[in-house]
Amino acid sequence: MQWLELTIQTASSGIEALGAHLTAQGYDSFVIDDQIEYEAFLENNRAYWDYIDEELEKRLQGLSQIKLYLEMDGREQEKVETLKASLEALRNRLPNVQFGSLAVTAAPMAEENWEDSWKENYPPQPVGNRLVVLPYWLADTDASGRIPVVLDPGLTFGTGAHPSTQMCMEALEERLLPGSRVIDLGSGSGILSIAALRLGAKEAICVDIDPKAEGIAEENAAYNGFGRDVFRACTGNVSEDTPLMRELCAKNYDVVLINIVADVILSLLPALHRLLQRETIVICSGILDTRLPEIYEGLKEAGLQVLETKAKEDWRCVVAKEA
Repeated sequence: MQWLELTIQTASSGIEALGAHLTAQGYDSFVIDDQIEYEAFLENNRAYWDYIDEELEKRLQGLSQIKLYLEMDGREQEKVETLKASLEALRNRLPNVQFGSLAVTAAPMAEENWEDSWKENYPPQPVGNRLVVLPYWLADTDASGRIPVVLDPGLTFGTGAHPSTQMCMEALEERLLPGSRVIDLGSGSGILSIAALRLGAKEAICVDIDPKAEGIAEENAAYNGFGRDVFRACTGNVSEDTPLMRELCAKNYDVVLINIVADVILSLLPALHRLLQRETIVICSGILDTRLPEIYEGLKEAGLQVLETKAKEDWRCVVAKEA
């Protein structure tokens, strides 16, 4: 089946009315690109972002558009002309709305298997000297001899491709002792806890503020053969959830993982001592190089000494323990 991609150029102020119009015209699915919406999302979630994709910002500069997809059945030209006429009628009906040009461009899309083509973006990802991250559909195909960490990469953050995650996994490979108990704060997909279990940890606990992460992490653990006897995922904010923190502190941990962003790491450090014992290794990642001095100072104030700092691209991973 072949498809025609239609792009309607508009303005941010016209997005809502245009979307409602297209829905009324029978278009039940479309893609919206809007710079203002993107910037609002970043502003509302500023605490969770240290890094903004500059290339994406450039592409979105001044951009407001809606994309539609028509099946190429021989009548697509007629449908495009009907759409153009309806857009002019919309402008005339709502003269006070700034719609921009409402220009429509059309481009045929190559025929391909949409259901499976996205999987090509997730090849096996070797990490460190011993690990390989595999999407679940390749779980039984890797012949590298590495230790597999199997995931559904389409679910949430944490696929093994980001430098911050890779450095955490490398630090685990180098410092995790068999039989260790591990806790992962800001666990996302659960990739780090699963890697720890693969490397010989006896128990791993994942904590994330997003309730969706809990089920996702458990699903990924199941792909690797780990059940609730050794793997547990829970939802909460350890800085604010007193009952959760009390429950977590009932155990001692040999490794604490925090792979988020600098501001969140700094907010967690004051409460971290309750999870530590004398030889606990703390692995912090997701840190831009420009934020490294703040992390060093925060670790020092929390009574931790830095053992090692790893670097990949603009990202840093700090390994520490109690001073």
